[in-house]
Amino acid sequence: MRRKDREVKEIKDILKIIDKCRVCRIAMADKDKAYIVPLNFGYFYKDKTLTLFFHSAPAGRKIELLEENPEICFEMDFEKGLVKRDSACRYSYLYQSVIGEGKISFIEDRKEKLYAFKRILKHQTGANEDFIFDENIVDKTLVYKLIVTHISAKANY
Repeated sequence: MRRKDREVKEIKDILKIIDKCRVCRIAMADKDKAYIVPLNFGYFYKDKTLTLFFHSAPAGRKIELLEENPEICFEMDFEKGLVKRDSACRYSYLYQSVIGEGKISFIEDRKEKLYAFKRILKHQTGANEDFIFDENIVDKTLVYKLIVTHISAKANY
């Protein structure tokens, strides 16, 4: 990281940034180019392991690429706004961001799939309730997780 003064090192502080983010972008390899998609997500951190959960339709370019190569990069950020200064070259932007790498795996186990759905909804809504899911939709939706193998964060407060 070039700007060491903006590096966020403590996992508790990184998790605080993740708590503010609602969209995670995952980047996949598509032969000789990159392919990136924004996804809503949920997460769980335990025993020094961060797991991100996603859901989507069970088919499409993203799924084909993940089946071919589950190693991905991700990025999420939280904006605070533009800082105007006396000179255009001195303008700045307040933000917090997290980037990382990991491996995607598809969740087949129904209990784990429902757990992932609950983590996604808890993160997106802030509600800590016992959500009820439509069985037909659960069966038709693909749910997958990313076990994070590398993470870094940066902030300009």
